[in-house]
Amino acid sequence: MRPVLVLVERDAAGGGVCRSACALLTLARRLGAPAAVLDAPADPAAVALLGRFGAGTVWTGGDDGAGGYPAAVRLDLLDRLTRRLNPAAVLLASNRVGREVAARLAVRLRAGLLGDIVDVRAEPGGPVAVQSVLGGAYLVESAVVRGTPLLVVRTEAVAASAAPAAPVVRRLAGTVSRDRRVRRVGPPGAGAGAHDLATAAVVVAGGHGLGSRQAFDLVGQLADALGGAAGGSHTATELGWCPRRDRIDQLGTIVHPRLYLALGISGSVRHRAAMQHAETIVAIDRDPDAPIFGIADLGVVGDVRQVVPALLAEIRRRRQSATTRPGRRPGSHGPDHDGHRGSPDLPPQHARPVTDDDLTEDRR
Repeated sequence: MRPVLVLVERDAAGGGVCRSACALLTLARRLGAPAAVLDAPADPAAVALLGRFGAGTVWTGGDDGAGGYPAAVRLDLLDRLTRRLNPAAVLLASNRVGREVAARLAVRLRAGLLGDIVDVRAEPGGPVAVQSVLGGAYLVESAVVRGTPLLVVRTEAVAASAAPAAPVVRRLAGTVSRDRRVRRVGPPGAGAGAHDLATAAVVVAGGHGLGSRQAFDLVGQLADALGGAAGGSHTATELGWCPRRDRIDQLGTIVHPRLYLALGISGSVRHRAAMQHAETIVAIDRDPDAPIFGIADLGVVGDVRQVVPALLAEIRRRRQSATTRPGRRPGSHGPDHDGHRGSPDLPPQHARPVTDDDLTEDRR
């Protein structure tokens, strides 16, 4: 069985393996023998998690200074491994670094590249990818006809499933030539975040309706509570409340999460175009005529500065009650046994926007 290379992303804050790697390994198992690729030495926790999702081999490379050259180091590792192993495919997450690495690798190898992939299957002639195109309006099937297939996957659309294996850790000898590196420049932490917006399964975004930079902190608090990523609208970015790298619109980051929460965002055309294909959209805004409600699955009409603290309190209450429920594992709404966060129970969808009055009492 030919290997399938999977580029592993790490959490910029804690250094742990991102959920995207588990989703990629799930798809890789359909195509061949999954082999995870890390651009730094592998710690035992990372190896154990990758093995849980089917990685039979964990390749490591790079050095302690690799963090300043994320794309160049990963490109070099995949280039050398692809030439050495002749894999059935190379899988990468559809984020900024993943797309850059895939494009540059395609040029080096003169190989075919497919993007916006939401599913794959093995066929006698090679992998067949299902792509989401035209803003999610259609699904198409495509295959690479020249070279090693390079598959860029929207990992938020893939349900990761475990298939335990005992991985063998192997180090790729040699280092990347520094004259081929492009170094990241900027303030410490620039570009780093607890999650990558483009591949996050849960996204919480804030807009002008929050009213102040201080109130915008509610976005991060709710994102942390749900184990998701925080972002902002164009206006929030222009006001300096949100880093430009976390702007969600046509010219910023386009997201396809399973759950999207819009806090104080009216819903301009440019913003809706970047998030309207989320599986579930929850919107909170004071204006009942805000365009965001036109595409929301659940709408809450009210002051976001009052609604979100109430929501955070309810999340904490449900987590506390879950720890005392018979047969329920404590902390089941925090990071799960696979190292990922679950989502707290959400209220059922309503046919009308929910108002502040609906949040003043427990209607169960």
